[in-house]
Amino acid sequence: MSRVAAKLSCTKEQEKALGKLARSRSEQARLVERAKIVLACLSGKRNDQVAAEMNLRPNTVGIWRNRFATQGLAGLRDQARSGKPATYDHPALRQRILAQLEMPPPAGMSTWDGGLLAVSLSVSTDVVWRILRKEGIQLQRHRSWCVSTDPEFSAKSADVIGLYLNPPHNALVLSIDEKPSIQAIERTCGYVHTSSGKIVRAMKSTYKRHGTLNLFAALQVATGQIQGKITATKKRVDFQAFLDDVIAEQPKEREIHIILDNLSTHKGNADWLAANPNVTLHFTPTSASWLNQIEIWFGILQRKALRGASFESIDKLTQAIKDFTAAYNKNAAPFVWRKREAKGAQLRNTIVNLCN
Repeated sequence: MSRVAAKLSCTKEQEKALGKLARSRSEQARLVERAKIVLACLSGKRNDQVAAEMNLRPNTVGIWRNRFATQGLAGLRDQARSGKPATYDHPALRQRILAQLEMPPPAGMSTWDGGLLAVSLSVSTDVVWRILRKEGIQLQRHRSWCVSTDPEFSAKSADVIGLYLNPPHNALVLSIDEKPSIQAIERTCGYVHTSSGKIVRAMKSTYKRHGTLNLFAALQVATGQIQGKITATKKRVDFQAFLDDVIAEQPKEREIHIILDNLSTHKGNADWLAANPNVTLHFTPTSASWLNQIEIWFGILQRKALRGASFESIDKLTQAIKDFTAAYNKNAAPFVWRKREAKGAQLRNTIVNLCN
């Protein structure tokens, strides 16, 4: 005697959810297929008809028809599985890995990595990496930062940050610095298809140098607008000439505050300041050039216009910088400035005291 297929019925909400799942391009393929099976069954088709249309086995269609009939939409999801029993005791292995990281690496090695840990502990490389990822330990990723030892750090940084957050009324606040020795390098660039099937950007290893140039740049803190000047040298006379250009269109009585780092070129400009009494220079603390917002823009310039580019001459490089600056200024906006800090006042030479 032939078996009778389970009768199906659903609410409007369930039917809508099934339709959405069947059309989804982001859900798992097996869930999309199961939703299509159920919708076909709800339309009155027999299991063998649905199986023939979808190139499936009739008992597969029967399984998901019955699951939906008894459990609804939840029945289309995979049931929890116990999985293979754990080979390692996770808490104990975690402690062994952390303890091993405190030991000197093998002779000839500067640091531990997952493979070395696995060999030293006689365990699988996969389980070592799994525990390291769970603990958030990244053995090969490095971070560096400057800790200013300037005895006047608090006063100087408060002065600079105060200009960012609460500038004097009607005053112009500028962040100024130079990016020296930008190289005009000519090299073949393009894209390659790698053996892994990925398409990546590529640069030929050989190149030609066509000289260098220096870029002075000023950021208007309130608007994000950039004004730049390209020079062959970066002497004090070049710096003062750039300052003249920056303030040329400003009213003589307007108060101007300029944030600078401690480069020697930026100091010893008493004669220029005497001729421009409306200008005040503010210096960041030593080893704290990150307080100068123009450094953020230099990073953007490097990533978007210089890195991976090819320049046949100094003139081509000059034009590229001018074009990028003009394009940037069309949508310029003030920076929401912040400093990312590392946890802990001092470097830790162990991992255990960070993980426990």
